[in-house]
Amino acid sequence: MQTKPEKDLELRDKVNRETGRLPWSELMRHFASGNVVWIADELDLVDVAVRIAHDDKASVTQWMTAGQIAKVSDQQAQMWLETEAKLWACVVSPFILVQQQKKLH
Repeated sequence: MQTKPEKDLELRDKVNRETGRLPWSELMRHFASGNVVWIADELDLVDVAVRIAHDDKASVTQWMTAGQIAKVSDQQAQMWLETEAKLWACVVSPFILVQQQKKLH
């Protein structure tokens, strides 16, 4: 039986500990591979990561439809490079999720 994402406190804690701020320049090679996903600031980065790890298609589809998660665009990448942006990032293999302002719990 698979644990429900909202009850998976162990994974949530692990993702939260592994989330950190990184300069965009360190993420560019992953962007070039198409593996960087932008998360809107109003979403909880850790919650999104846990739900993706649990393959919660319903939540991911809802967020994509609402424009709250998407692969990083060329325009975003260029802006972050020009502004030397530091982003919150966490890994949910094979993806790296990034967010400009991490929502605090």
